[in-house]
Amino acid sequence: MAIPNEINRVDPPRHGDERVQLDAWLDFHRSTLLIKCAGLNAHQLKMRAAEPSSVTLLGLVRHMADSERYWFRRQFAAAPVTAIYWDNDGDFMAVDEADVDADFATYAAEVQAARVTTADRSLDEKFISTRGTTMDLRWVYLHMIEEYARHNGHADILRERIDGTTGV
Repeated sequence: MAIPNEINRVDPPRHGDERVQLDAWLDFHRSTLLIKCAGLNAHQLKMRAAEPSSVTLLGLVRHMADSERYWFRRQFAAAPVTAIYWDNDGDFMAVDEADVDADFATYAAEVQAARVTTADRSLDEKFISTRGTTMDLRWVYLHMIEEYARHNGHADILRERIDGTTGV
């Protein structure tokens, strides 16, 4: 899956059901990350544009693929899946040899798996995290929206440093 040059990002509704709002805001931020990457080549996506940080746009995509998997599948659904890129050394940022198309396909698959995992599940549904904390699906949604918002800020700075593109 190559990154599409144009991503259809939909503004979240300004009123309505809580679940509709949470799904819309999460999708808005997922799309925003893709917009920050659109139109760039593999070299640009792997560029460490804000030294001394090793963060790259592709590294952020890889990190969010793992975050989607971790929170929705590993934690909420207790699925027996392992991390894709992440380890204690932060290897998701080691993108020099990464296959950009494969990484974006993995990201898209994890987003789809998260949607399937949460379809028709109550926001009030509780689970015990691997650290022994009782949580609910609502918390996971709110955390993921926060996680995307923070990293989309990083992506905005990286994109501006790479080619001057700002906004969106």
